Amino acid sequence: MRIVIVGATGNVGTAVLRRLRREAGTELVGVARRLPGPDAGEPYDDVEWHACDIGAPGAADQLVRIFAGARAVVHLAWQIQPSHDRRTLHRTNVGGSRAVIEAAVRVGVPALVYASSVGTYAPGPKNQPVSENWPATGVETSSYSRDKAEVEALLDGVQREHPKLRVVRLRPGLIFQREAGTEISRYFLGPLVPVRLLRYGRIPLVPSNKRLRMQAVHADDVADAYARAVLGDASGAFNVAADPVLTPELVARHFHGWTPLPVAVPVLRAAAAVTWRARLQPVDTGWVDLALNVPLMSSHRAETELGWSPAVDTVTALKELFAGMAARAGTDSPPLSPDPALPGRPAALTRGHLPGHPNPY
Repeated sequence: MRIVIVGATGNVGTAVLRRLRREAGTELVGVARRLPGPDAGEPYDDVEWHACDIGAPGAADQLVRIFAGARAVVHLAWQIQPSHDRRTLHRTNVGGSRAVIEAAVRVGVPALVYASSVGTYAPGPKNQPVSENWPATGVETSSYSRDKAEVEALLDGVQREHPKLRVVRLRPGLIFQREAGTEISRYFLGPLVPVRLLRYGRIPLVPSNKRLRMQAVHADDVADAYARAVLGDASGAFNVAADPVLTPELVARHFHGWTPLPVAVPVLRAAAAVTWRARLQPVDTGWVDLALNVPLMSSHRAETELGWSPAVDTVTALKELFAGMAARAGTDSPPLSPDPALPGRPAALTRGHLPGHPNPY
């Protein structure tokens, strides 16, 4: 069974490769803008690799050749940085997704599994979980959320026009694993935050707001959901999240932080805006709005129709991530590489690459 994974070198892609290589009779094909080196070890070995910038002109034609003979395409590619270059992000995330969808339709691939997100949902409740029927129209002030919702709308149209194409959309919460420590630090904290202090298992400051309630899941559990979607016959959208819900109080209790400090929404937004504009950190106010507004999700459908259940709870997954951040953990793939000289990392500051600056993440 030939399975093509677009975006196979990132946080989720690496976990999906680990999971699918355990399946007998699978032929794995990886697609990425930057490929692992020839000496990369597991899980990047024994994979047929193709370099492709899915947002570039002509990408659909290139993908048609790569998708030929595939029984399923898993679309994971998504660009988070540079956050100051909105045009580049939209080109890759929406334009690239359009190219992947077009190529899958042209080839006649039987199944397309897409990496959606909790971020595709419209603002919702923080006191009870919602099903997959909650509006997937995004949070207007978050460009990440708008792009996720736009791609879901593209898939709605494809399903109407091509009902024989089995489309699966996984909507996970935050995705953690040790090997993503360097990548997540780079994308969401920037090189100026002293993440090595996390090795003591302490967080000096935990901002608190009643709407800062988020869900997460371990990358290996997400990968298992992808495998079940690829190898089974389910279609539609599936929420994927573990328990317990992460709150400031829970995080402070488990990571020996100080008493959570209540912070009003305008203060959170202003702090993010000022530091982002000054390029002191790479997260704009849209990410604050996303955290405050996306609903809690019920994973009941994934549990009943995919037979999925998480093996790792959210606190354990978060502890693993923090340990990875402190150790600058990574893998042999470019997105997860711990090489300190790459753009967006401390050594790169000496060459003028500031956090959020348009550079090749």
